[in-house]
Amino acid sequence: MSTVETPQQVKATAKWVRSSARKARLVTDEIRGLSVPEARTILAFSSRAVARDVEKVLRSAVANAEANHGLRGDELIVVTAYADEGPTLKRWRARARGRVARIRKRTCHITVTLTEAPQQPVATTPPPAAEEKPKRAPRRKKEAAA
Repeated sequence: MSTVETPQQVKATAKWVRSSARKARLVTDEIRGLSVPEARTILAFSSRAVARDVEKVLRSAVANAEANHGLRGDELIVVTAYADEGPTLKRWRARARGRVARIRKRTCHITVTLTEAPQQPVATTPPPAAEEKPKRAPRRKKEAAA
């Protein structure tokens, strides 16, 4: 029986973030699959307000990895990043003729999971050169029949 070492996964969650899940998903989709330094750069220059909250969760996950598991933060990859819907705060606003308009203040739960980057095998010999394919002769234009 062989043992396969699975890479360590570290997770961080922020709950009840005052943003809709739909807006947070736009930001989490951009950082999924990237390394931590690349994800931090994208979040720092994002124009969306929820990017600050996602960056806080990313920082928390990196801190968890360094403190609890002894991993290096710059060598981690964002495996999963998603935003689930949280509870909705329901408020009311007065409208004309004694009616009300419902105001929904949505919340979301943001989760980021990190793992170690896979180790690249070190190549000792250069890869073999690709064989060149023979070039095909250019096609000639057919002469128009008179």
